[in-house]
Amino acid sequence: MLRKRTICATLVLVGATLTTAAVPAVATPATVARATACPTGWGSLPKSGPDSTTTPVRDIRTGRHTCYDRMVVDLPGAAHSGLGYSVQYVDRLHQDGSGRPVPVSGGAVLEVRVAAPSYAPETGEPTYPARAGHTLPGVDLTGYRTFRDARFAGSFEGETQIGLGVRARLPFRVLRLDGHLVIDVAHDWTGGR
Repeated sequence: MLRKRTICATLVLVGATLTTAAVPAVATPATVARATACPTGWGSLPKSGPDSTTTPVRDIRTGRHTCYDRMVVDLPGAAHSGLGYSVQYVDRLHQDGSGRPVPVSGGAVLEVRVAAPSYAPETGEPTYPARAGHTLPGVDLTGYRTFRDARFAGSFEGETQIGLGVRARLPFRVLRLDGHLVIDVAHDWTGGR
């Protein structure tokens, strides 16, 4: 009976670690505590979701978790069904429009495209204070196991482009939630910590 309770408690903790309803960028001690296994099967092939939104990007933040590093793109008010995206590994990040290369540090580069502008469509005023080619504002990747660099490539014709430098070509997943696009990159391929 004690073994069944232990297994159930472990499953509850693993489920709590994977829950993204509140979309924490940073894990709390409760979500990190005693998780025994990490998710597997994400893969490293390109992932995409159809649709687009005129709801602009308001923030991009990152967080460290037991099994993966997380990037959250905040689009308050956007329905998950309307969040279009494309995430894939590229040899080099090239800025939309100009074609200029954007240097991104790391062993591999994930190109993150969000089918939403980072400016107000009516006025053209920026809604996310980033400069093309520069590190994402407010993002400090010190101490991350997987993330190495995060660069804003630009926002062109209603699409926002980000370069995410990672340690190596590792498995990742993309989650669409109301008001958020979440990109998780695993720490390794084995599913262990």
